[in-house]
Amino acid sequence: MQVAARRANFFGVMVIAAVIAFVVMTTVTFVALFSNANNGEFLSSNMTATLLVGTLVPALTILVLLGRWMALRRAAQTIGGTGRMHVRLVFIFSLIAAVPTLLVVIFASYLFQSGVEFWFSDSSRGLLENANKLARGYYEQAQRDVSQESLAMASDLRGYLSEEPITSPEFPEFLYFQVRNRKLDESAILQKGQDGQIRTAAIVDPTGENEAATVTPALVRRIDAGEPFVVEANANRIVAFTAIDRDAGIYLYTSRSSDLLAFSQGQRAENIVKGYEMLTSRARLYQLRFNVALFIASLALVGLSVWFALRFADRQVKPLYELVDAARRVGSGNFALRVGGRTGADEIGLLNRAFNRMTAQIEKQTQALLGANLQLQERRVFIEAVLESVTAGIISVDASGAVTLMNSTAQKLLLDHETPGPLGLPLVAFAPQVAALIERGKPGGIVQYSKNGELLTLAVKIARDATGHVITFEDITRQLLDQRQAAWSDVARRIAHEIKNPLTPIQLATERLSRRYRKQITQDPELFEDLTRTIIRQVGDLRKMVDEFSSFARLPKPNFRPEDPIALVRQALFLQEVAHTDIAFQFSSEGQVPIIGCDRHQFGQAMTNVLKNAIEAVEAKAKESGGDYKGRVSVTLSALDEAVQVRITDNGIGLPQDRDRIIEPYVTTREKGTGLGLAIVNKIVEEHGGEMTFTAAQGGGTTVTMRFAADPLAHGGPSEASDMRSRTE
Repeated sequence: MQVAARRANFFGVMVIAAVIAFVVMTTVTFVALFSNANNGEFLSSNMTATLLVGTLVPALTILVLLGRWMALRRAAQTIGGTGRMHVRLVFIFSLIAAVPTLLVVIFASYLFQSGVEFWFSDSSRGLLENANKLARGYYEQAQRDVSQESLAMASDLRGYLSEEPITSPEFPEFLYFQVRNRKLDESAILQKGQDGQIRTAAIVDPTGENEAATVTPALVRRIDAGEPFVVEANANRIVAFTAIDRDAGIYLYTSRSSDLLAFSQGQRAENIVKGYEMLTSRARLYQLRFNVALFIASLALVGLSVWFALRFADRQVKPLYELVDAARRVGSGNFALRVGGRTGADEIGLLNRAFNRMTAQIEKQTQALLGANLQLQERRVFIEAVLESVTAGIISVDASGAVTLMNSTAQKLLLDHETPGPLGLPLVAFAPQVAALIERGKPGGIVQYSKNGELLTLAVKIARDATGHVITFEDITRQLLDQRQAAWSDVARRIAHEIKNPLTPIQLATERLSRRYRKQITQDPELFEDLTRTIIRQVGDLRKMVDEFSSFARLPKPNFRPEDPIALVRQALFLQEVAHTDIAFQFSSEGQVPIIGCDRHQFGQAMTNVLKNAIEAVEAKAKESGGDYKGRVSVTLSALDEAVQVRITDNGIGLPQDRDRIIEPYVTTREKGTGLGLAIVNKIVEEHGGEMTFTAAQGGGTTVTMRFAADPLAHGGPSEASDMRSRTE
């Protein structure tokens, strides 16, 4: 950019300097011409050449710079480039035209000025005047010779005719001899008749040009008036007219022709001198015209060269610009592009053909690469689909332990939804238990992983590859829970079967002992009654416990029917409101809650159990806090995608530390609880195609969320655990 700016400034300065120089030299030339015009002197050759070249050089510079500007503009309009090749071609052509033009101008100006100085000098003027004098002398001498010869010839003819008539046979020979001997070109004897007409009596015309008709009556009157002879001359001939016998009316006509007469004729030579003087007076104008014509011709020649250079540059550079544009388009991805235009045997055609071959090869290779990439993409999509479809989590780490691949299952199990992708992070940063297995070189194992306070059990397998390790793991927490539930169901069934059978005889035997021996016991009868009632009451408690075991072990399959979840929730909540007036119950629904398919009895049982747990948690909190505590239980029903969600929130004592096991059978925090209530609720929710979660409520307490599928049969119906339980039973 700095080089371009400096170059632009340099050429700008050149334009200004050339314009100033042109104006200055034009002014100097004007002053020099008109100052010498007053003196009537010519400019010297050196001065003329200096002024012409000094004016022409800045004018040519302006013209060349104008051509450069036009080249830059054309280049910018064509491809937006710098136009360096345009400028170089214009510069070369301009230089080729300008240098010889300057030399020719200098030579022509010097030659013209030298000629002017030579032809219009004093010596040339004197030479022309001497030549004029010489011509006039020759002209006058020729007239005297012709007149003397004519008088002598007339005298000889007068003597001959006095002895011989004109009709004698010897007279033509005598007349011819006179003409040839006196170096005349033509002669004629004329005779005036009675009517005054001039007739030719004899003539000698070796050239065949009869000029007798040129004798006019005025010549005859001059001779008759007494003049001895009359001489007339034109451009090529001198004519003499004299009398042989004036009384008889016989006259002699002679003429002599000469090429020198055309110049030696006095008036014509005088005209030449006057023309030379006039030409001398106009020589300054001719000098100015010549220099102006030479100046204009030089500019025209260089301008034509610049124009031709621009046209030639357009023709030569246009294919290159097209190649540049084509290269840019190929660079942007258009590999099917082919350049047309010149494809001949010259360099441009060779370059175009090479470019087309290159683009064809690139297109072919690109198609092959695209095909390979498409196959790789399809394989990648297939592998990703396989990885996303499997229920196991898959992680690939490099030799340094950084994560290079993780499917969505692994990310869902190990990371939060808000956590960004772990690619590039070390595995130990978010799964140290799994990283420990890799460090110990274990092929796999069972690890405990805590996520948001929830303890997960993962079955991990590790395989080594060329770049690192591939880790696969599954969440077996639910599987272990199902196994525990199945085991507890079997235990409950066996306990119910083994305990329930002896309870009835024990109760019957105790009641019979009480009836039969109550009156016979006289010592401490009250103790006997208390003992028998205690046995009967404990047997009843055992029977109730056995019934809960049976309910857990023999939970019937749900009978799905269309039900209104709002009505079922309100009914369960109403029963608790009536029984516990000291607790504030609140119900709300969000959105349009649809009709769902459910077992009315099991849905109500699940709601009742969760509400009872919430009430017990509130009562426990009130016992700890004192009389100023106000218990609160809120139920919110909302619609989800193809499901209904029930959220029960209390402000009780909150979740226990082992919250992950509260849905397991026989896990309870109450003194008289069996630990089967939430396990039964969890079974009911799973049978309805949903799930149950526990979270801590804001401000203390617990939030239990139960999700029921709108159509449980579409979600697979009863769970596999229930089917397995039904099959075992």
